[in-house]
Amino acid sequence: MTEPNPTEAGQIEPGLAEPDTLRLFFALWPDDATRDALNRTGKWLHQHWGGRRMRADTLHITLAFLGSTPAEQLNILAACADTVRTDAFELLLDQAGYWRHNRIGWFGASETPPQHVELVGALNAALQAAGFPVDARPHVPHVTLLRKSAGGEIPECTPVHWPIRDFVLVKSSTESDGAHYAVIRRWPLS
Repeated sequence: MTEPNPTEAGQIEPGLAEPDTLRLFFALWPDDATRDALNRTGKWLHQHWGGRRMRADTLHITLAFLGSTPAEQLNILAACADTVRTDAFELLLDQAGYWRHNRIGWFGASETPPQHVELVGALNAALQAAGFPVDARPHVPHVTLLRKSAGGEIPECTPVHWPIRDFVLVKSSTESDGAHYAVIRRWPLS
């Protein structure tokens, strides 16, 4: 009898060529239609504020940033995510903003659905119980669209309706052309 594949059994197995540490974060990852709408909003904001636009394939909402994490802890992270029980929901992104201190142009929700608060809270509680550091600040659901932006008057933006059906664990790597993200695993919401 063969042993089950660890990824089929709900575990994550780092590849043979994986480094000892991985740069990781949990996120909401958009479907194609949502990604296209967010990319259009990024183009619109870029016309007003300039800066460096984020590539469409990198657009996401960070739920919990883990940073440099030992690869052998992937299964512990998966076990933390396995405990999260939250209903699927829709996130309405309808508010552009600019953070002057780090020159970031973003697009976010003027109202945070209770399911989003539950998702972030349950994930952070599980991570903290497993010994991972968590950000204690209130979570502000937003997508970074511009970096090194000048900001300015906030233009009206077409709202984006984002159906949230799952969340993901993402590996980040930095290459000469910028950050590249790879989804390691998905967790469906109820």
